Amino acid sequence: MKTTKKIVAVILAALLAVACFAGCSKGNDADASNDNGTAAATDMKVGFIFLHDSNSTYDLNFINAADEACDALGISEKNRIYKTNIPEGNECYEAAEDLVDQGCTFIFADSFGHEDYLIKSAKAHPEVQYCHATGTKAHTEGLANYHNAFASIYEGRYLAGIAAGMKLNEMIDAGEFKADEAKIGYVGAFTYAEVVSGYTSFFLGARSVCPTATMEVTFTGSWYNETLEKEAANKLISNGCKLISQHADSMGAPTACENAGVPNVSYNGSTENACPNTFIVSSRINWAPYFEYAITCVKDGKAIDTDWSGTIATDSVLLTSINDKAAAKGTKEAIDAAKAKLKDGTLHVFDTTTFTVDGKKLDSYKADVDTDANYEADTEVISDGYFHESEFRSAPYFDVRIDGITLLDENYGS
Repeated sequence: MKTTKKIVAVILAALLAVACFAGCSKGNDADASNDNGTAAATDMKVGFIFLHDSNSTYDLNFINAADEACDALGISEKNRIYKTNIPEGNECYEAAEDLVDQGCTFIFADSFGHEDYLIKSAKAHPEVQYCHATGTKAHTEGLANYHNAFASIYEGRYLAGIAAGMKLNEMIDAGEFKADEAKIGYVGAFTYAEVVSGYTSFFLGARSVCPTATMEVTFTGSWYNETLEKEAANKLISNGCKLISQHADSMGAPTACENAGVPNVSYNGSTENACPNTFIVSSRINWAPYFEYAITCVKDGKAIDTDWSGTIATDSVLLTSINDKAAAKGTKEAIDAAKAKLKDGTLHVFDTTTFTVDGKKLDSYKADVDTDANYEADTEVISDGYFHESEFRSAPYFDVRIDGITLLDENYGS
């Protein structure tokens, strides 16, 4: 009896040792696969293509989000490859091909003009997943490995516009100018739907609290040109604009405002440190949730949404802290109240009762959702009393010219 128990004990000990060895070996192997055979996240190589570098507020926002997502997913710095200052030309295709050669299975590009070159690389490498911000063609290209993404930033711009309207009201109440002189200036890059959607939503936010507000818009013809953006802001200020905002990526406009003592609502991040006396607030897209989602899909072998659009509810649209030194009293409370209505669906940014076109209410509108060479309208986008932005594809397609906004020029690039 004792002998039998001894033999059993020896066998159990041996089995335990084998199990322990197997488990410890697996746990200490950084390159091991998980239980379903999918490579661990730290084994993945991911590539990012940026139009500019960290000097651009636009690209810095993407770079910070990429770092945040990669840190959260355990992707080491050596396995995240960043390509900066990549123009919207064949250089993008060459950058994507180099990322494939380096073993990246996820590739992302951040600028509108990168799209055709990214698609070219995607067609050549079906085993690699390609994602692109602000693009329009994923839903018509029909590629299983090419995807577009954006977020409802028009909601963030609307909220930032409320801060602008509150500031205008404060200045009117202080006797700095009359109500009918509440003119906003806006520095845009190009006269694309993305920019039109942005400045219109900002204007509607401002008008929701300052109904006499008007706006002038000028375009630089560049996403990032500090000199041109500063000159544009100064031109708007000399035209009598009392507050400046922007959809361009340098410190040109905020610096001009700080020098002139004109309130400023910036974009893609706080400029409070550089412009403490004039910066009010800034809206931005938070790309970290999308990066985590898309990279995890690649890791797990799951399909990525063809068109993905983040919202305020997914923390994909954020506002910076409000600069109390420059903002009007009650700004935070006004923004919070509107934000709650946006979240519960009782407020729509492009509510057709809040604006007119040539003096008339807009009851029907066909937008160019399925982008083609002739930019032909193809989709009815007004129903239930509002323009349904970013619902039929992720990238904005609001290109309506509404009353109260004057374009000083237009620029569609080369």
